[in-house]
Order: sequence, then C-alpha cells, then structure tokens
Amino acid sequence: MFTIKDILYEDNHLLIVNKHVGDLVQSDPDGTESIEDQIKAMIKIRDHKPGAVFLGVVHRIDRPVSGAVVFAKTSKALTRLNEMIRNGEIHKTYWAIVEARPAQEEGSLTHYIVRDGRTNRSRAYDKPKPDGKLAQLNYQMLGCSTRYTLVEVELLTGRHLQIRAQLSKIGCPIKGDLKYGAKRSNPDGGISLHSRRVEFLHPVRKEQVSITAPAPKDNLWEFFESM
Repeated sequence: MFTIKDILYEDNHLLIVNKHVGDLVQSDPDGTESIEDQIKAMIKIRDHKPGAVFLGVVHRIDRPVSGAVVFAKTSKALTRLNEMIRNGEIHKTYWAIVEARPAQEEGSLTHYIVRDGRTNRSRAYDKPKPDGKLAQLNYQMLGCSTRYTLVEVELLTGRHLQIRAQLSKIGCPIKGDLKYGAKRSNPDGGISLHSRRVEFLHPVRKEQVSITAPAPKDNLWEFFESM
C-alpha cells in the first residue's frame, strides 16, 4: 500500500516512488487498485486539484518485485521519458538475492527470451529462437550470507521477466521465485528482487537524476544493505 513516505523524488514533472512487494504499478483487468490510482488520489487531495489528475506510468516492475518506479506528472515529461526508454537512456539497476553463488563474481549475460503469454512466463535460451528477443544484462556479486548471495544487475534490455529468467538460466534463481526454481517462497509472497536505482537526464530540466530506493525492511535485506 502506497504512502507519502514512499516518495523518493518529486517535482512538477516527475514522481519516483519505492514500491512495496505485492503492489500493482498499474491497474489490471480485475480492477485491483494500483499505485497509480493511489498516487492520483493523493495528489488530488494534497494539491487541491479540481479535475482529473494526470499521471503517466513510465515503466513497470512486477507485482512480487519491490523498488523504484518512475511516473510522469505532465504529458511533456511522459512523451520524452517514453522516448528515452525506447533509446535506452534510462538506466536501471536491480539488487537480487539469489540461492546460489554465480560461477563468476561478475560478468555479462546474453540470452534469447521467448515469452509464453498463456502461462505469463519467459524462458531464456542460449541460441536464437523463433520469436526470441535478445536479452542482455551485466551483473556483479556484492556479498554473501550463509545461504544467499546478493547480486547487482545492470539491465541493458527490457524483456519480459528478463532478470528472473536469466539468473535462473545460470543456476541462480532469485530467493522466493518458485516460478523460476527457488526452493521455497518468501513469507510476504514476493521475490527478493529490488529495483535499486534509476538514473537518467531530467526530461525537462536537463539535469542528471539518480535515485536509490532503500531495500525492504527484513533481516536479510538489512544485512546486505549494511555491508
């Protein structure tokens, strides 16, 4: 559930929030209330808006994922941010707690992602496949606990469930991600994947924006964040 405390950055054109596990970024067909709806309601009351509130979703992260999400408060900002997304000019960094240590402490992964719309699942393949889309990321191991490893991921392409599929492909499923091979679920029903940082040139002010989202409040995340 979104609260004002979840706002990481706001100006006349942008709003960046720290999404909780389980929250929807944008409403789906079943009518479940989303962060988008909650932010619009908050702005309408806080800013005494008489009419409809404009809020554009710049990008989404999956419901079981936490972390930074960017919204546009003006149509000018949304148009420019959408173009920046297409051009790869919005840089996104994720933290993932994985169940196995990668064979190499850092590296790049290149796979071909095939999406199955029927099961809402993506599979990563080493070689090109019909309907497969190129998926690339860089990763770096940041630390280890007794059973888990923290990996930082720089996303180079934005494919469906890309990080989850690619890390699973190399034998490092994300903690809690039963769909991709995790041994057990997380207590909150989410997965240990966090949108840690977003960086881009402000679409209107032309100033650099770099926002870091604090990790969720649980013992394992706090252990890794304090390292």
